[in-house]
Amino acid sequence: MSTRQQRLERLEEEAHKRILLLDGAMGTMIQAHKLDEADFRGERFKDHCQDLKGNNDLLLLTQPHIIADIHRAFLHAGADIIETNTFNSNAMSQSDYGLESLVYELNLAGARLARQVADQEEQEQPSRRRWVAGVLGPTNRTASMSPKVNDPGFRNVNFDDLRATYKESTLALVEGGVDLILVETIFDTLNAKAALFAIEQAFDELDFRLPIMISGTITDKSGRTLSGQTAEAFWYSVCHVQPFSVGLNCALGAEDLRPYIEELSGVADTLVSTHPNAGLPNEFGDYDATPESMGDTLEEFARSGLVNIVGGCCGTTPDHIREFARRIDGVPTRAKPRISPRLRLSGLEPFVAQI
Repeated sequence: MSTRQQRLERLEEEAHKRILLLDGAMGTMIQAHKLDEADFRGERFKDHCQDLKGNNDLLLLTQPHIIADIHRAFLHAGADIIETNTFNSNAMSQSDYGLESLVYELNLAGARLARQVADQEEQEQPSRRRWVAGVLGPTNRTASMSPKVNDPGFRNVNFDDLRATYKESTLALVEGGVDLILVETIFDTLNAKAALFAIEQAFDELDFRLPIMISGTITDKSGRTLSGQTAEAFWYSVCHVQPFSVGLNCALGAEDLRPYIEELSGVADTLVSTHPNAGLPNEFGDYDATPESMGDTLEEFARSGLVNIVGGCCGTTPDHIREFARRIDGVPTRAKPRISPRLRLSGLEPFVAQI
């Protein structure tokens, strides 16, 4: 049995015994370094024709030690699963910087770096397994809606464009040694379906599969994704891939996510995850929810039997993750519900045939 297969078997075992802990916000930690344009460019891209400041994924190539230190900090705080720094490592997002050609290289570098840090931590603490989730972000475009108010039929991306870049990213993440594929911060279900289709294509090409994590985003208190679906309808749109987990992240703070996590928890016959923001951003763009206040909320989620995996999104630091680890320690993980066979369809709302 390969090392990767052994890790995946251990992951399944641990997921049935306890609540697993994701890491926190990579972007928040990068911002704390106050990097300038020269830092992002490094030597390799010093003569690039476009500004590169803000391209956090590029730091995998120009400042890998910073990304490694962030991974290490979250692992030391108690994270079981760290996420690769590849949220924008797709052709659409990198086109803003004129770096579309780097998609494979960025994903490969992100996976290898996270894998290296996780393996080093396991060597120092052999009793604890550490897993790496290869991140596929939502891109900066939406396949379901027009960016032009006066032209509702216009699209600046299509399904096949998304599928192609997601497949390239997935192949690189797998080559780099990830244990899971995480499709996260999903605001448009059509984008996500392109990602899931691409993942399946990559798995068919490689002739093996990895667990898939799916995490959507409720954009406001209407309880819907940006493309208009409720949490239950979103689940019915993606459940065909039989994911390792489904959940919600980003957008709202932990307290405001509760009803939608509860909704998912009641209908999903798989693990349920949440990694919320540290509240909503204030007037300065900062996040104010403290480790203690978020810990209170996530502990209540856990004790109410709503979640199997928790972590943090925007604004969360190793201090948050350390507090979450303390709060969920010893709390039983959520039991998967038994869902009776029914015809279940989804538009913006769910439809369950009562027969």
